[in-house]
Amino acid sequence: MKKIIIFLIIIGLIITGYFVFKNKKQSNLKSIKVAEVTHSIFYTPQYVAHALGYFKDEGLDVNFLLTPGADKVTSAVLSGDVEIGFCGSESTIYVYNGGEKDYLQSFAGLTKKDGSFLISRKKEKFDLNKLKGKHIIAGREGGMPAMTLEYALNKNGIKTNELNFDTSIDFASTSGAFIGGTGDYVSLFEPTASELEKKGYGYIVASVGKLGGNVPYTSYIARKSYIKNNEKTIKDFAKGIQKGLDYVYKHKNDEIAEIIKDYFPDTNVKKIEQIIKRYKDIDAWNKETKISKKDFDHIKEIVKNAGKLDKDVPYTKLVYTK
Repeated sequence: MKKIIIFLIIIGLIITGYFVFKNKKQSNLKSIKVAEVTHSIFYTPQYVAHALGYFKDEGLDVNFLLTPGADKVTSAVLSGDVEIGFCGSESTIYVYNGGEKDYLQSFAGLTKKDGSFLISRKKEKFDLNKLKGKHIIAGREGGMPAMTLEYALNKNGIKTNELNFDTSIDFASTSGAFIGGTGDYVSLFEPTASELEKKGYGYIVASVGKLGGNVPYTSYIARKSYIKNNEKTIKDFAKGIQKGLDYVYKHKNDEIAEIIKDYFPDTNVKKIEQIIKRYKDIDAWNKETKISKKDFDHIKEIVKNAGKLDKDVPYTKLVYTK
Protein backbone atom coordinates (compact mmCIF):
# COMPACT_ATOMS: atom_id res chain seq x y z
CA MET A 1 0.00 0.00 0.00
CA LYS A 2 2.84 2.34 0.94
CA LYS A 3 4.51 1.66 -2.47
CA ILE A 4 1.31 2.56 -4.30
CA ILE A 5 1.02 5.84 -2.37
CA ILE A 6 4.66 6.71 -3.11
CA PHE A 7 4.11 5.85 -6.79
CA LEU A 8 1.02 8.10 -6.95
CA ILE A 9 2.92 10.95 -5.28
CA ILE A 10 5.73 10.64 -7.83
CA ILE A 11 3.24 10.65 -10.70
CA GLY A 12 1.53 13.69 -9.18
CA LEU A 13 4.85 15.53 -8.88
CA ILE A 14 5.74 14.71 -12.49
CA ILE A 15 2.37 16.01 -13.75
CA THR A 16 2.61 19.12 -11.58
CA GLY A 17 6.15 19.74 -12.79
CA TYR A 18 5.07 19.39 -16.40
CA PHE A 19 2.33 21.99 -16.08
CA VAL A 20 4.56 24.37 -14.10
CA PHE A 21 7.21 24.05 -16.83
CA LYS A 22 4.60 24.47 -19.58
CA ASN A 23 3.08 27.57 -17.97
CA LYS A 24 6.50 29.06 -17.36
CA LYS A 25 7.47 28.42 -20.96
CA GLN A 26 4.26 30.04 -22.24
CA SER A 27 4.69 33.01 -19.89
CA ASN A 28 8.09 33.61 -21.48
CA LEU A 29 6.57 33.93 -24.96
CA LYS A 30 7.06 37.26 -26.66
CA SER A 31 3.73 38.85 -27.54
CA ILE A 32 3.35 40.02 -31.15
CA LYS A 33 0.35 41.77 -32.70
CA VAL A 34 -0.21 41.34 -36.43
CA ALA A 35 -2.69 43.48 -38.39
CA GLU A 36 -4.13 41.29 -41.18
CA VAL A 37 -5.68 43.01 -44.17
CA THR A 38 -8.60 40.59 -44.45
CA HIS A 39 -9.66 37.24 -42.99
CA SER A 40 -9.55 34.71 -45.79
CA ILE A 41 -8.89 31.05 -46.54
CA PHE A 42 -6.39 32.54 -48.98
CA TYR A 43 -4.11 32.81 -45.92
CA THR A 44 -4.45 29.15 -44.91
CA PRO A 45 -0.72 28.54 -44.13
CA GLN A 46 -0.82 31.38 -41.61
CA TYR A 47 -3.75 29.86 -39.71
CA VAL A 48 -2.16 26.41 -39.87
CA ALA A 49 0.99 27.86 -38.27
CA HIS A 50 -1.11 29.47 -35.54
CA ALA A 51 -3.34 26.44 -34.89
CA LEU A 52 -0.46 23.96 -34.70
CA GLY A 53 1.57 26.14 -32.33
CA TYR A 54 4.41 26.81 -34.74
CA PHE A 55 4.78 30.40 -33.51
CA LYS A 56 4.85 29.25 -29.88
CA ASP A 57 7.55 26.76 -30.83
CA GLU A 58 9.60 29.80 -31.85
CA GLY A 59 8.89 31.61 -28.57
CA LEU A 60 6.13 33.88 -29.89
CA ASP A 61 2.57 34.54 -28.77
CA VAL A 62 1.01 35.86 -32.00
CA ASN A 63 -2.34 37.63 -32.10
CA PHE A 64 -3.98 38.51 -35.43
CA LEU A 65 -6.11 41.64 -35.57
CA LEU A 66 -8.45 42.12 -38.53
CA THR A 67 -7.60 45.52 -40.04
CA PRO A 68 -9.50 45.85 -43.36
CA GLY A 69 -7.49 47.55 -46.11
CA ALA A 70 -3.73 47.80 -46.71
CA ASP A 71 -3.90 51.53 -45.96
CA LYS A 72 -5.26 50.80 -42.48
CA VAL A 73 -2.72 48.01 -41.90
CA THR A 74 0.03 50.45 -42.85
CA SER A 75 -1.31 53.06 -40.43
CA ALA A 76 -1.44 50.47 -37.62
CA VAL A 77 2.22 49.55 -38.16
CA LEU A 78 3.41 53.15 -38.49
CA SER A 79 1.53 54.22 -35.37
CA GLY A 80 2.98 51.36 -33.33
CA ASP A 81 -0.42 49.81 -32.60
CA VAL A 82 0.97 46.54 -33.99
CA GLU A 83 4.48 45.23 -34.54
CA ILE A 84 3.78 43.49 -37.86
CA GLY A 85 1.44 44.16 -40.77
CA PHE A 86 0.15 41.62 -43.27
CA CYS A 87 -0.94 43.13 -46.59
CA GLY A 88 0.18 43.85 -50.13
CA SER A 89 3.84 44.76 -50.72
CA GLU A 90 2.72 47.95 -52.46
CA SER A 91 2.31 49.54 -49.02
CA THR A 92 6.10 49.60 -48.53
CA ILE A 93 6.48 51.44 -51.85
CA TYR A 94 3.95 54.13 -50.93
CA VAL A 95 5.52 54.78 -47.52
CA TYR A 96 9.07 54.90 -48.90
CA ASN A 97 8.16 57.25 -51.74
CA GLY A 98 6.21 59.37 -49.26
CA GLY A 99 9.51 60.29 -47.63
CA GLU A 100 9.18 58.35 -44.35
CA LYS A 101 12.65 57.92 -42.83
CA ASP A 102 11.72 54.89 -40.74
CA TYR A 103 10.00 53.24 -43.68
CA LEU A 104 8.45 49.79 -43.97
CA GLN A 105 10.16 46.63 -45.18
CA SER A 106 8.71 43.30 -46.29
CA PHE A 107 10.48 40.45 -44.50
CA ALA A 108 8.44 37.38 -45.49
CA GLY A 109 5.98 36.47 -48.23
CA LEU A 110 3.00 34.12 -47.95
CA THR A 111 1.10 34.30 -51.24
CA LYS A 112 2.43 34.46 -54.78
CA LYS A 113 -0.81 35.00 -56.68
CA ASP A 114 -3.79 37.30 -56.41
CA GLY A 115 -6.28 35.36 -54.31
CA SER A 116 -9.44 36.98 -55.62
CA PHE A 117 -11.98 35.52 -58.00
CA LEU A 118 -14.16 37.32 -60.50
CA ILE A 119 -17.88 36.97 -59.85
CA SER A 120 -20.50 37.47 -62.58
CA ARG A 121 -24.20 38.01 -62.05
CA LYS A 122 -24.82 35.46 -64.80
CA LYS A 123 -23.77 31.84 -65.14
CA GLU A 124 -21.73 32.04 -68.30
CA LYS A 125 -18.91 30.60 -70.34
CA PHE A 126 -16.47 33.34 -69.44
CA ASP A 127 -14.40 35.31 -71.90
CA LEU A 128 -12.44 38.44 -70.96
CA ASN A 129 -13.95 40.29 -73.90
CA LYS A 130 -17.33 40.04 -72.16
CA LEU A 131 -16.03 42.59 -69.67
CA LYS A 132 -15.97 45.36 -72.25
CA GLY A 133 -18.59 47.96 -71.48
CA LYS A 134 -19.40 46.30 -68.13
CA HIS A 135 -19.25 47.65 -64.59
CA ILE A 136 -16.57 45.87 -62.49
CA ILE A 137 -16.22 46.50 -58.75
CA ALA A 138 -12.44 46.19 -58.39
CA GLY A 139 -11.67 47.43 -54.86
CA ARG A 140 -9.93 50.51 -53.47
CA GLU A 141 -7.83 52.64 -55.83
CA GLY A 142 -4.13 51.91 -55.30
CA GLY A 143 -4.83 48.61 -53.50
CA MET A 144 -3.40 45.31 -54.74
CA PRO A 145 -6.78 43.73 -55.67
CA ALA A 146 -7.65 46.61 -58.01
CA MET A 147 -4.14 47.05 -59.41
CA THR A 148 -3.58 43.34 -60.04
CA LEU A 149 -6.95 43.02 -61.76
CA GLU A 150 -6.15 46.06 -63.91
CA TYR A 151 -2.75 44.58 -64.80
CA ALA A 152 -4.30 41.20 -65.65
CA LEU A 153 -6.86 42.84 -67.92
CA ASN A 154 -4.27 45.02 -69.64
CA LYS A 155 -1.94 42.03 -70.08
CA ASN A 156 -4.77 40.21 -71.84
CA GLY A 157 -5.56 43.10 -74.17
CA ILE A 158 -8.43 44.72 -72.22
CA LYS A 159 -8.01 48.44 -71.53
CA THR A 160 -9.69 49.74 -68.39
CA ASN A 161 -11.15 52.66 -70.36
CA GLU A 162 -13.17 50.07 -72.32
CA LEU A 163 -15.23 49.31 -69.22
CA ASN A 164 -16.42 50.87 -65.97
CA PHE A 165 -13.49 49.93 -63.72
CA ASP A 166 -14.85 50.96 -60.33
CA THR A 167 -12.23 51.73 -57.65
CA SER A 168 -14.51 53.91 -55.53
CA ILE A 169 -15.55 51.13 -53.12
CA ASP A 170 -13.35 49.93 -50.27
CA PHE A 171 -12.45 46.23 -50.67
CA ALA A 172 -14.20 45.30 -47.42
CA SER A 173 -17.44 46.76 -48.81
CA THR A 174 -17.32 45.32 -52.35
CA SER A 175 -19.42 42.21 -51.69
CA GLY A 176 -22.11 44.26 -49.96
CA ALA A 177 -22.21 46.69 -52.88
CA PHE A 178 -22.57 43.81 -55.36
CA ILE A 179 -25.33 42.17 -53.31
CA GLY A 180 -27.04 45.56 -53.20
CA GLY A 181 -27.20 45.67 -57.00
CA THR A 182 -24.05 47.61 -57.95
CA GLY A 183 -21.92 46.30 -60.82
CA ASP A 184 -21.99 43.48 -63.34
CA TYR A 185 -18.88 41.82 -61.89
CA VAL A 186 -16.99 41.95 -58.60
CA SER A 187 -13.57 40.70 -57.48
CA LEU A 188 -13.66 38.81 -54.13
CA PHE A 189 -11.50 36.62 -51.88
CA GLU A 190 -12.58 33.28 -50.44
CA PRO A 191 -14.68 32.30 -48.55
CA THR A 192 -16.71 35.42 -49.46
CA ALA A 193 -16.79 34.51 -53.17
CA SER A 194 -18.18 31.01 -52.50
CA GLU A 195 -20.67 32.30 -49.91
CA LEU A 196 -22.00 34.85 -52.38
CA GLU A 197 -22.31 32.12 -55.04
CA LYS A 198 -24.06 29.79 -52.59
CA LYS A 199 -26.67 32.45 -51.82
CA GLY A 200 -27.37 32.93 -55.54
CA TYR A 201 -25.99 36.46 -55.92
CA GLY A 202 -23.49 35.51 -58.62
CA TYR A 203 -21.14 32.91 -60.11
CA ILE A 204 -17.36 32.47 -59.92
CA VAL A 205 -16.11 32.73 -63.50
CA ALA A 206 -12.35 33.38 -63.31
CA SER A 207 -9.27 33.46 -61.07
CA VAL A 208 -7.53 36.84 -61.08
CA GLY A 209 -4.39 35.07 -59.83
CA LYS A 210 -4.26 32.86 -62.91
CA LEU A 211 -4.65 35.91 -65.12
CA GLY A 212 -2.08 38.06 -63.30
CA GLY A 213 0.82 35.66 -62.77
CA ASN A 214 3.28 35.38 -59.87
CA VAL A 215 3.67 38.34 -57.53
CA PRO A 216 4.47 38.73 -53.79
CA TYR A 217 0.82 39.58 -53.28
CA THR A 218 0.58 39.50 -49.50
CA SER A 219 3.63 39.81 -47.28
CA TYR A 220 4.61 40.57 -43.70
CA ILE A 221 5.90 44.07 -43.11
CA ALA A 222 7.39 46.04 -40.22
CA ARG A 223 9.19 49.31 -39.62
CA LYS A 224 12.86 49.28 -40.59
CA SER A 225 13.82 50.18 -37.01
CA TYR A 226 11.71 47.37 -35.52
CA ILE A 227 13.32 44.79 -37.81
CA LYS A 228 16.79 46.09 -36.97
CA ASN A 229 16.14 45.98 -33.22
CA ASN A 230 14.21 42.68 -33.25
CA GLU A 231 15.94 40.54 -35.86
CA LYS A 232 15.49 37.33 -33.90
CA THR A 233 11.75 37.96 -33.49
CA ILE A 234 11.37 38.67 -37.20
CA LYS A 235 13.29 35.53 -38.15
CA ASP A 236 11.38 33.41 -35.64
CA PHE A 237 8.06 34.68 -36.99
CA ALA A 238 9.16 33.85 -40.55
CA LYS A 239 10.14 30.35 -39.37
CA GLY A 240 6.62 29.83 -38.04
CA ILE A 241 5.13 30.89 -41.37
CA GLN A 242 7.55 28.60 -43.22
CA LYS A 243 6.39 25.65 -41.11
CA GLY A 244 2.80 26.50 -42.02
CA LEU A 245 3.69 26.57 -45.72
CA ASP A 246 5.55 23.25 -45.42
CA TYR A 247 2.55 21.63 -43.76
CA VAL A 248 0.14 22.83 -46.44
CA TYR A 249 2.36 21.46 -49.20
CA LYS A 250 2.80 18.09 -47.49
CA HIS A 251 -0.75 17.35 -46.34
CA LYS A 252 -4.13 16.62 -47.89
CA ASN A 253 -6.80 19.25 -48.25
CA ASP A 254 -9.22 17.56 -45.83
CA GLU A 255 -6.53 17.42 -43.12
CA ILE A 256 -5.75 21.11 -43.60
CA ALA A 257 -9.45 22.02 -43.55
CA GLU A 258 -9.89 20.27 -40.19
CA ILE A 259 -7.03 22.30 -38.72
CA ILE A 260 -8.32 25.73 -39.78
CA LYS A 261 -12.08 25.14 -39.53
CA ASP A 262 -12.35 27.00 -36.20
CA TYR A 263 -10.97 30.12 -37.90
CA PHE A 264 -13.96 30.05 -40.28
CA PRO A 265 -16.92 28.92 -38.14
CA ASP A 266 -19.49 30.16 -40.67
CA THR A 267 -18.06 28.05 -43.50
CA ASN A 268 -18.75 24.32 -43.85
CA VAL A 269 -15.58 22.24 -43.45
CA LYS A 270 -16.23 20.55 -46.81
CA LYS A 271 -16.44 23.97 -48.46
CA ILE A 272 -13.17 24.98 -46.76
CA GLU A 273 -11.57 21.86 -48.24
CA GLN A 274 -12.87 22.79 -51.71
CA ILE A 275 -11.55 26.34 -51.39
CA ILE A 276 -8.12 25.08 -50.28
CA LYS A 277 -8.08 22.93 -53.41
CA ARG A 278 -9.05 25.96 -55.50
CA TYR A 279 -6.09 27.91 -54.13
CA LYS A 280 -3.74 24.96 -54.62
CA ASP A 281 -4.95 24.65 -58.20
CA ILE A 282 -3.83 28.21 -58.99
CA ASP A 283 -0.54 27.69 -57.10
CA ALA A 284 -1.39 30.53 -54.71
CA TRP A 285 1.18 29.97 -51.94
CA ASN A 286 4.92 30.40 -51.72
CA LYS A 287 7.13 27.41 -51.01
CA GLU A 288 9.55 29.70 -49.19
CA THR A 289 8.98 33.00 -47.40
CA LYS A 290 11.86 34.71 -49.19
CA ILE A 291 10.79 37.47 -51.59
CA SER A 292 12.95 37.50 -54.72
CA LYS A 293 14.02 40.60 -56.62
CA LYS A 294 12.24 39.24 -59.70
CA ASP A 295 8.92 39.03 -57.86
CA PHE A 296 9.38 42.44 -56.24
CA ASP A 297 10.11 43.93 -59.67
CA HIS A 298 6.78 42.47 -60.78
CA ILE A 299 5.06 44.30 -57.91
CA LYS A 300 6.60 47.53 -59.20
CA GLU A 301 5.42 46.69 -62.71
CA ILE A 302 1.84 46.28 -61.45
CA VAL A 303 1.95 49.50 -59.40
CA LYS A 304 3.47 51.40 -62.33
CA ASN A 305 0.81 50.04 -64.69
CA ALA A 306 -1.82 51.51 -62.35
CA GLY A 307 -0.10 54.91 -62.47
CA LYS A 308 0.89 54.75 -58.79
CA LEU A 309 4.69 54.57 -59.06
CA ASP A 310 6.08 58.08 -59.56
CA LYS A 311 9.71 57.08 -58.89
CA ASP A 312 11.59 53.81 -58.68
CA VAL A 313 12.23 52.09 -55.34
CA PRO A 314 15.18 49.80 -54.49
CA TYR A 315 14.60 46.14 -53.67
CA THR A 316 17.56 46.18 -51.27
CA LYS A 317 15.87 48.81 -49.08
CA LEU A 318 12.28 47.58 -49.11
CA VAL A 319 12.86 43.84 -48.75
CA TYR A 320 14.67 42.46 -45.69
CA THR A 321 16.73 39.48 -46.84
CA LYS A 322 19.15 38.63 -44.00
